[in-house]
Amino acid sequence: MTGAYALDALDPEEQEAVRRHLAECPSCAQEVLEFSETVVRLGLAVAVTPTATLRTGVMERIATVRQEPPATRAVRAPRGRRGLRRWSHWALAACLAGAVGLGGVAAWQHGLAEDARQETSRARQANDAVAEVLAAPDARVSTSRLEGGAVGTVVVSASLDRAVFAASGMAPPPAGKVYQLWYDDEGTMRSAGLMDPGATAEATLLDGPVDRASGVGVTVEPAGGSPSPTSAPVAVLAFPRA
Repeated sequence: MTGAYALDALDPEEQEAVRRHLAECPSCAQEVLEFSETVVRLGLAVAVTPTATLRTGVMERIATVRQEPPATRAVRAPRGRRGLRRWSHWALAACLAGAVGLGGVAAWQHGLAEDARQETSRARQANDAVAEVLAAPDARVSTSRLEGGAVGTVVVSASLDRAVFAASGMAPPPAGKVYQLWYDDEGTMRSAGLMDPGATAEATLLDGPVDRASGVGVTVEPAGGSPSPTSAPVAVLAFPRA
């Protein structure tokens, strides 16, 4: 299962079984490292940025397609003039309330669409930046085994002065905690951003330039991150040399 483990394609029970095995089997651990580096190199070869047309079309649909209204039941008007008058007043109030409600729904949908636009824009910019580093002509890749049997990969581009970190088989952080990335500046740790707690297997663009950093470290920090590390690193990777 080493190939599937490197692709993060195993269920939690299988991942744990592989982690235990890797702790006692150097040959399989080496195989996982080689598979993980191959996965990164294949990703470099086939990385594709979505077209502007696709993005524009999706955002237009989000902004213009309304949610279907809830199903309603027909209400029979009461007999008699007094009953009819009361029913008319009730119907008018219901219509006004419905109009106000629909206005609220429209505003709510507009807010959702705007949030979706902003989130999509941020995700697109982050994905584009990751893809740019991975596809850089001078991109250098280094893969190492991490704590608990996970595998970490770092990609560095000197021309872009940026780096990307990716992990496979990394356990989610404890509740209320987050993985924080750090540049190692000759022993001084410089914050390089936070990993997504719900997606510890995806590639993360490190915040800020590589500059003179010699590697990257990962620590467990309180939600929101810390100005300096508060725990021992769970992973330390040296940047690949030119």
